[in-house]
Amino acid sequence: MEAEAEVRLLLQEARECIEAARSYRRELEQRLRGLHQARKQIRESATLTRDVLEQHFNDLKGTLKKLLDERLMSLLQEVDAIEQESIKPLDECQKLIEHGVSTADDLLREGESAVHGDVGQQNEKLCSFTKKALHIQLDSLPEVPSLVDVPCLSAQLDDCLLTILKNQIFRHGTVASRPPVQLEEFVEKPGGILVRWCKVDDDFIPQDYRLQYRKGTANQFEDAYVGSETEFIVLHIDPNVDYQFRVCARGDGRQEWSPWSVPQIGCTTLVPHEWTAGLEGYSLSSRRNIALRNDSQSCGVLYSKAPTYFCGQTLTFRIETVGQPDRRDSLGVCVEQQNGYDSLQRDKAVCISTNGAVFVNGKEMTNQLPAVTSGSTVTFDMEVVQLGPSGTEGGNVKLRVTISSNNREVVFDWVLDQCCGSLYFGCSFSYPGWKVLVF
Repeated sequence: MEAEAEVRLLLQEARECIEAARSYRRELEQRLRGLHQARKQIRESATLTRDVLEQHFNDLKGTLKKLLDERLMSLLQEVDAIEQESIKPLDECQKLIEHGVSTADDLLREGESAVHGDVGQQNEKLCSFTKKALHIQLDSLPEVPSLVDVPCLSAQLDDCLLTILKNQIFRHGTVASRPPVQLEEFVEKPGGILVRWCKVDDDFIPQDYRLQYRKGTANQFEDAYVGSETEFIVLHIDPNVDYQFRVCARGDGRQEWSPWSVPQIGCTTLVPHEWTAGLEGYSLSSRRNIALRNDSQSCGVLYSKAPTYFCGQTLTFRIETVGQPDRRDSLGVCVEQQNGYDSLQRDKAVCISTNGAVFVNGKEMTNQLPAVTSGSTVTFDMEVVQLGPSGTEGGNVKLRVTISSNNREVVFDWVLDQCCGSLYFGCSFSYPGWKVLVF
């Protein structure tokens, strides 16, 4: 018996060792996959970076050659203009001189003919020649400019341009081994994803961030957010569909954006919040997450299409536009839809009025929040505190409720006489013009 027990013990220890070895092998294989992904990322990013650098510097060379050619052409045209303008008066002077030379030649021939001609006609020829010579004014000569008075073209080329270009070129461009910001966390929201990111380079001083995303099947990223915050809720996300996100930053005083972070996949399993369609007093957006109080005289509570709010989540109302406020206006959460009421200021509901008053089961609390305005965000957060043995059906359930608005909040306990797995949300406005987005 002792031998059998010892064998069983050894078998048990052997099985445990085998399972530990299997687990160890799985961990090693997982780490090998991680190494493969890391090596792939390094090589792919290095290849992409080489392509970007080569393309950029080829573009620079082409642009620089074009600029230099344009400047050379401009200077050559300037040389041509100065040359033509300076040569023109010299050409005119040359014509005068050549004409004078021709006239002098004719006069010389006539004078020699008069001197050496027949004696009978000599007096007449000499007299004619003398008059002609006096008329020509042989002592009048055109003025020829000296060399110091005419242009002598030269090119003034500052060698410091090469030094400046060299210094700028050697400082142009950097290669970053890691982006200065990385995605940090994805939080599921109904019909959306809360994306958080953080700075990972201590020496980098960010001025703005830029968040982009794309659906799993899309080719191009699109901007979701540009600003100074380090988190953003991306809405209009289809449930159970992978989306790829990336973020970059712009340094303080800089114009260019940093390299993109490593892309990461995020998704939500929570269906988007929707208002109920068909209520006469409200017009809805195509996605039914925005409700506008229209001009209809009909007045009542607009409820959610389904009880899609669960404790532990944050329900957010954002006021897009405002109308005339009324003390019966309400934004809030309720156990069930109850028609015939014009406000959520009733039993089995908690809400806030547009004037900031908070109501629990129809009773106004002493604490009050600021009045809601255009752009205001009102959030509801709830957590369960069970009363009784186990909070089963029929037992009281206490919910810890936090309502926040305009950087202030109220916290209170809401006791229900039944357990509710999920809750409806709703709104009511007496006057038109109010538009509210829920997410």
